[in-house]
Formats: sequence, C-alpha cells, structure tokens
Amino acid sequence: KSEKLITISLGFAAGVMLSVSFTDLFPNARDSLTAWGGSKVGALMAVVALAGGIALAGGIDRLVPHDEYDPTSGEAPHKNLFRVGFVSTLAIGLHNFPEGIATFMAGYEDITLGLTIALAIALHNIPEGLAVAVPFAYATNSRAKGALAALVSGLAEPAGALVALFLFRSLFTPGFLTGTMVLVAGIMVWVALAQLLPTAFAPAHRLPGILGAAAGCLLMLLGIAALP
Repeated sequence: KSEKLITISLGFAAGVMLSVSFTDLFPNARDSLTAWGGSKVGALMAVVALAGGIALAGGIDRLVPHDEYDPTSGEAPHKNLFRVGFVSTLAIGLHNFPEGIATFMAGYEDITLGLTIALAIALHNIPEGLAVAVPFAYATNSRAKGALAALVSGLAEPAGALVALFLFRSLFTPGFLTGTMVLVAGIMVWVALAQLLPTAFAPAHRLPGILGAAAGCLLMLLGIAALP
C-alpha cells in the first residue's frame, strides 16, 4: 500500500466513471429521448435525468456513515474509502443491470451479435471492477472483500439477463431503460466528482492522480469503441 498507489487508483476509477457517463450512457439516452420527443425536449429530459442521478447519489452519500477528514490530524485522507467503495459498487451495479438486459436481448435475436456484445462488455468491465475493488480493499484491509464487492456489482448483469428472460415484456420498456441509463450516469458523475477526484487530486500526489484519471478515461474510450 502507498499513498501514491491509492491516488492513482482513485483517479483511474474516476476516469472510468466519467468516460462511461459522458461518452456512452448520456449520449445514448439523449439520442433515444430525442427520437421520442424532439431534439430540445429530448436533450432537456436527458439533462434533468442526469441531474436526478446526481441528486440521488448525493442523498445516498449522506446516508452512509463516514468520518470527516481533519487535515490537521496527520491521518491519511482515506478514512472514507468504505463509503466511496459502497457508492461505487451501487453505481457500477446499476450500470451493469441494463447491460445484462441488452446482452440477453441481442443474443436472443442473434447469437453472434450477442457473443460479440458480451465480449466487448466483459473487456470494459475489467476497469469497472478495479474501480469498485480498489477502494473497498484499501478501506477494509482485505483484498478478498474488494474482490467480493466487484463480484457483487458484476452479478447485476446476469441478474439483468434473468429479469429480461422472465419479466422484460411486461415490466421494462425502452423509456424505462433509457431513464435508468441516464440516472446511472448521474450517479457515476457524483461519485467521480464528489468522492474520487478530491482525494486523487490532493496536492501531495496530484500528478499521479491526474495520470490515473487520464488512463481510466483512455481505457474506457477504447472499450466503448469496441462495442458494436
């Protein structure tokens, strides 16, 4: 463990979340809403839903117990990493749920397309898993617990597939999935800006934090580009 390593890791996680929010989830939701209500109405609805996700994450953040960091105490500014990991797990899990639905539906229509999407999503889930596992492992002093947290967030995808298998036609509509998508984007924006980046950009290790954030952005852009 080192201050520099956790700074790089948190910057990386923030880069992952911001990239997937602004280059994948939000544009897709905006395009879907624009096709339904026109360009102005669709864009406005997407922004409102994004703001709703940010507000929801802020509310969850306040409900999770945490200790305030006192810069005069000399303690490392990572006492709140359990809270960071908890909200990150929730955000990634919510993001993974509609991905599981989408993969199932694509595979149901065309097995080749479904396998292609599954492979691409699996590859871009690797940095998402790191984004969940690192804060939890550091906060709990247990790599196993970090891995378990990442596993829980990842299991949201097969859960989404099972829901699609048994309940999709009656409960889920394109509008519901679009709203979920942009809501999750807002949650990720809050997690990145309010929890990850403030620590990653702390003066003591600002450059490693910036490099970690840049690496997370670039890796997710590569993963998103690989999606069909």
